[in-house]
Amino acid sequence: MQSRLTGMLIGAVFGAVFVFVNAASPLNTVVATVLQVAASVALAFIVFLWFTAGKRLRTGAAAPVHRPAGAFYGRGYLLIVAAEAVLLFGGIAVLRALGRPEQTNVAWIALIVGLHFVALAPVWKERSILIPGVVLTVLGVVGLVMTFTSAIAWVPIVSGVLSGVTLLSGSLAFSRRALASLTPAP
Repeated sequence: MQSRLTGMLIGAVFGAVFVFVNAASPLNTVVATVLQVAASVALAFIVFLWFTAGKRLRTGAAAPVHRPAGAFYGRGYLLIVAAEAVLLFGGIAVLRALGRPEQTNVAWIALIVGLHFVALAPVWKERSILIPGVVLTVLGVVGLVMTFTSAIAWVPIVSGVLSGVTLLSGSLAFSRRALASLTPAP
């Protein structure tokens, strides 16, 4: 359970980073600031839930009700993360060599991170991560298409901010579910 909560925390951190880095022009400054503050609050709440759940697990005050069967940090995970790193950095290098605009990078990152969740779902035997995986994949594809249009300035919002909101929302939902699944010991 703790490794899954840590995975949720990692997803939340990356979600917050997506929002912090990409909530900018062409958004109104007030809207951008509100999004960044909301991402900060969501991340702080997720960190609080992570520590709360971890404390319950360490003290034995709670026991997880549901234990998914998938190995969290096993061979499959390592292979997927290695492929993700190669695709992320290699893809950005190729995009740069092709002279693609900088906005293309955030769309590429969203696409690869989304595909990484889709690939991890069967490895972890956790279908719920398909939702953020598919959403991020779609946001990445939409952003890549947008880089060929006059809407290119909105790519960081579509592929960056919306991806961050997706990761933070998924992390919030999972952390609340995980905390609720911890029942007090008799």
